[in-house]
Amino acid sequence: MKKIDKLIIRAFIGPFILTTAVVVFIFLMRFLMMYFNDFIGKDLGLDVFGKLFIYFSLITIPISLPLSTLLATLMCYGNLGEHTEITAMKSAGIPLSRLIRPVLVFVFFVSVFSLIYNNYVNPWANLKGYSLLWDVKTAKVTLNIQEGIFYREIPGYRIKVQDKYPDGVTLKNVMVYDHTANNGNKSVTVADSGKMYSKYNNTYLVFELFNGYNYIDQNNGFNQYNETQFVKNKFKKNQIIFSLESFGIKRTDENQFKYHEYMKNIAELTTQIDSTNKEIKNSVKSQVQSLQSLSVYQFKPVQPVQKVSAQKDTTYVVIKPGPWIEKRYSTKTQFYRDQEMLESAISQSKNLKSQLETNDVILTGKLRDMYRADVERWHKLTMAISCLVMFMIGAALGSIIKKGGFGMPVLLSISFFIFMYVLMQLGDKYAKEGIIPVVVGVWIPNFILLLIGIFLMYKASNDARLFESDIYNVYIDRVKTLFQKIKLKRQLKISNNYS
Repeated sequence: MKKIDKLIIRAFIGPFILTTAVVVFIFLMRFLMMYFNDFIGKDLGLDVFGKLFIYFSLITIPISLPLSTLLATLMCYGNLGEHTEITAMKSAGIPLSRLIRPVLVFVFFVSVFSLIYNNYVNPWANLKGYSLLWDVKTAKVTLNIQEGIFYREIPGYRIKVQDKYPDGVTLKNVMVYDHTANNGNKSVTVADSGKMYSKYNNTYLVFELFNGYNYIDQNNGFNQYNETQFVKNKFKKNQIIFSLESFGIKRTDENQFKYHEYMKNIAELTTQIDSTNKEIKNSVKSQVQSLQSLSVYQFKPVQPVQKVSAQKDTTYVVIKPGPWIEKRYSTKTQFYRDQEMLESAISQSKNLKSQLETNDVILTGKLRDMYRADVERWHKLTMAISCLVMFMIGAALGSIIKKGGFGMPVLLSISFFIFMYVLMQLGDKYAKEGIIPVVVGVWIPNFILLLIGIFLMYKASNDARLFESDIYNVYIDRVKTLFQKIKLKRQLKISNNYS
């Protein structure tokens, strides 16, 4: 490796690592704000948050690499241009293509890494991250009994506390409804005061009640009056123990999430697409066969037969009946049953229409599943190629604007990334709906950005001044001069008409 290559690689590798970390952090904060309400009050623990952050940091890497490549390339060549190093190298006879070659090789390996990462690591991270997120979202809020409100989160019980002291343990005027027997409000416990605490590592909740009554209605269900069916027990101290098994995170079997295309690699997606395509073909074939079997005539053509009469100028055209006509009209009785045949044909048509509509919904769903899987399969490659496309744009813009730091490069990088993201969302949407071919939809962003990169690279090779105000002032002055000439000609024409 030559010194010039080492110089450029050192100028690129630092901003690349820094910008990748910053971009991943930004996307991670976006994830945190999106699901912030699902994390509140669930006492998840640092281990759960740590796993979520690690998994979703891994998930955001594929989308972060194109943006960090663009930003790092802009900063690298912008800093070199700002310190006139690019100008000095060009003056020494080194072309721009030679200056971008070392970083191009590095970004090529980044693209290869992105492809391998998208195929193996990203599906695993998606499976782990989204399955854990589902468990967090479905977990109950931590036990929080409020004053004057019936608490319903403990299965089988309704609890109301009139006053709750600041220590979080002492309670006043406690009422507990026992609904574990599913027979209504037949068991009620009322106490003057009590204490609330947990045991065995928050596995059980204990209500230690004082000076209260327990009312039990032992109705036998036969609507017969019995003086002993209502029981009232007085107590000075009583304990009610509730199980907190329903609280906390319950890990779901990860195999339930493997059906989604985000959890699969290229080989698994290819298998899914092929199997879905075969299912669609077999379904269409079976539908055609069922239609042919339902049709009485069975799509057999009617052959016209010409019969010439005895008169020379008269020709009769006789339609040779098909097998169903011969069968239906073999007797006069069947010939005059037109109304019955018409009703039967209408009923059969309605049934056939309903069947076709149902099959169309099923086939449309299968097609969309196949399109989604195909889009995700292509994205594993397009996200890797986008790193090279973004590098081309960044290298050209960096050598043109000659500005380093986080000012202009950040603004331009975010603008191009938003443009790419919008194109990607539109292409994916139309491709998943079958409006455009999947290949066209997934490659539209890279194709358009590649054309922009080629144009910018051509301008950078010719030392174009695209971002300098002087060149645009010249064009503006030319337009002003043109309008002034047109205005002067009109004034001369008006003066000549008056003269």
